[in-house]
Amino acid sequence: MYVLGIDTGTQSTKTVVFDLEKAAVVAQASEAYEMIEGLPEGHREQDPALWIKAVDSTVRSCLKQLGDDVSRVAAIGVSGQQHGLVVLDSENRIIRPAKLWCDTSTTEQCDEIARAFGGSPGLIELAGNPILPGYTASKILWLKQNEPQNFQRIETILLPHDFINYWLTGVKRMEPGDASGTGLFDVRNRCWSHELIDFIDPMLHQALPQIGSSRDVLGPIRPELATAWGLGSHVLVSAGGGDNMMGAIGTGNVTEGQVTVSLGTSGTVFGVSDQPLIDPQGEVAAFCDSTDKWLPLVCTMNATVVTEAVRKHYGWDHERMEKEVASATMGAEGLMMLPYLQGERTPGLPDGCGVIHGLNMTNFTSANMMRAAMEGVSLSLGYGMLRLNELGLEATSVRLTGGGSRSPVWRQMLADVFGLPVVGLQTDEGAALGAALQAAVGFFHHSGESLSYEEIISYAVKPDEETLCEPDESRHEFYQNLLSRQQYLVETLHIPGFL
Repeated sequence: MYVLGIDTGTQSTKTVVFDLEKAAVVAQASEAYEMIEGLPEGHREQDPALWIKAVDSTVRSCLKQLGDDVSRVAAIGVSGQQHGLVVLDSENRIIRPAKLWCDTSTTEQCDEIARAFGGSPGLIELAGNPILPGYTASKILWLKQNEPQNFQRIETILLPHDFINYWLTGVKRMEPGDASGTGLFDVRNRCWSHELIDFIDPMLHQALPQIGSSRDVLGPIRPELATAWGLGSHVLVSAGGGDNMMGAIGTGNVTEGQVTVSLGTSGTVFGVSDQPLIDPQGEVAAFCDSTDKWLPLVCTMNATVVTEAVRKHYGWDHERMEKEVASATMGAEGLMMLPYLQGERTPGLPDGCGVIHGLNMTNFTSANMMRAAMEGVSLSLGYGMLRLNELGLEATSVRLTGGGSRSPVWRQMLADVFGLPVVGLQTDEGAALGAALQAAVGFFHHSGESLSYEEIISYAVKPDEETLCEPDESRHEFYQNLLSRQQYLVETLHIPGFL
């Protein structure tokens, strides 16, 4: 039996085929695309039609790799970049490009919503989360205020993975995991917040889809699509979820104590909880997960986007970058980088910028600059881990995924920053694999059979023991002090408006 996992991200769409009998990925394909260029500062948008084209292309490529075994495909799961706003008209046509998770153009709308509900504390009391620029709620209000003609055409509001699910099945529905990232979802009670919806516009009650369990399948693939792909009409599509929710499943993060760190364009630190974990400071997102539990999560908007910017500035390949970082001492001889090149979510600096601090004639080297960038990102993630611990999520080990996880230097740095063992996985496509595994669980549940996430993960998600990094206590103490210094700089510069 084969299951397909599709992960549609900001930079590319990846599809994998997982063989349940062999517990292995047997086919995979990817297609890259770009965001829309030339937009004003802070605006990040993408044409959803690109995602559909990439899904179609990568699925066809994977099915071609299967050859005669294509008949063994039983289910499909979809992971999508969180928070993106997809709006459809009455004929289900895309009204405008999607505003993405990394779009920070909606700070005024966030402030407006917060003022109406007593600031972040009021929003957290109401629905469990503040409204952040990345979240979908502020994008909807922005559209209403800045493009009223487009707003009036809205018949349906979807998130990226829901839009792909709709294209696959013809069914419009959301599940709690991705829905909780809209800012309009009451995470305690797993339902839409009527108060927040009414404040933005009562029409949203009809435009937002019904919420269903993450364990339920949406239904079979559309007959015409099944025919085009050479699949049987019995192939089911699972509920899917946001990329972080699918990444949790794909990294085996379904029981308390396990924490996943994702090093992609953005960086995330998240675990799983059997109950909602609400942060009164609003720095930890109180999301639901895609297994019908909760997924407390910290997101930093600046991860590999920072290290890649520095690497490309010096014209290095990744091997050279590794050597340069390894050649520099811990702390980069006093050189520090606050890595907020595109604003930041945690800490909350939507208009933030990057800062290089401590530069002098001794430490002004390319190696130190590269190490300071990597350390700056790592310390931001370390702050996120600290906040999770303060809220009661006790981490015992870390599983690392995303493009940055391929770096041995970075893996060891993170182990020392966290003070925890860090290990990579045999496949770093955690979100795509998670989508495939959710599809398998959903398929068996729909068939009246029992397959738990713990059971399938026990043989499907395999740590790469060769990548295991144990923390060094003295280095951990050094980085804890450096983290305190970084946070002091953030606060000192932010208060007078310099950051």
